[in-house]
Amino acid sequence: MTRPQRVWIAVFSVFTALPVGIGRCSGDEPAQLPVVFTDDFESGDISRWKATDPQAWRLAGDAEEHFLQQHARSDVQTPVRSPFNRSLVGGLTVGDFQLDVDVRSTARDYPHRDVCLFFGYQDQTHFYYVHLGQRADDHANQIFIVNEAPRVKISTKTTEGTPWDSEWHHVRISRDVSSGKIAVYIDDMQDPVMEATDTSFTWGTVGVGTFDDTGDYDNVQVRGEVVQRPASP
Repeated sequence: MTRPQRVWIAVFSVFTALPVGIGRCSGDEPAQLPVVFTDDFESGDISRWKATDPQAWRLAGDAEEHFLQQHARSDVQTPVRSPFNRSLVGGLTVGDFQLDVDVRSTARDYPHRDVCLFFGYQDQTHFYYVHLGQRADDHANQIFIVNEAPRVKISTKTTEGTPWDSEWHHVRISRDVSSGKIAVYIDDMQDPVMEATDTSFTWGTVGVGTFDDTGDYDNVQVRGEVVQRPASP
């Protein structure tokens, strides 16, 4: 599948696939969540993206198309065991949401080769993330929570692994905060490859990255319910 075909399918699927918590659970079909953030990186401005290590991230591409690239493994260490490489959307706090993004792994081929997507991100020790790893185990190819302690797997469904290659792939995360349901899709927007249920965090921002690899990211879209970030105590 060529890149233009994949992007067209991703856009089309936004209007044809019902995400978790937005029509599937109750049998009703309420209005789809509004688009609250998009970035195809063609503006050349990545200032809204807040990286743990800005030196590891850059705008990449050519005259026809640009994308966000994590080109180096970060040396930044985290307070608890969790992904080292993160770039988050600044100024966005959502409750219910649907995140769509094109991703490409650029790391060497090994069992934990990964791309990560972050959500419900409140600070360095309170967030969820999806680890799309090449071979599943308790620390790879799962949905995780980081809650003032090293990451813990919360997936109730996953696959044997994410078969990474050198191509772009479309990933979606759907989140319903009242039920706690989380669903992850890759390329096929009808059948989730991962599922979890957790109500620990009901708000936060979203982002992209890897645990300790490298990757490319493009065509980011967030549909969601924008909420006010609670004031710090």
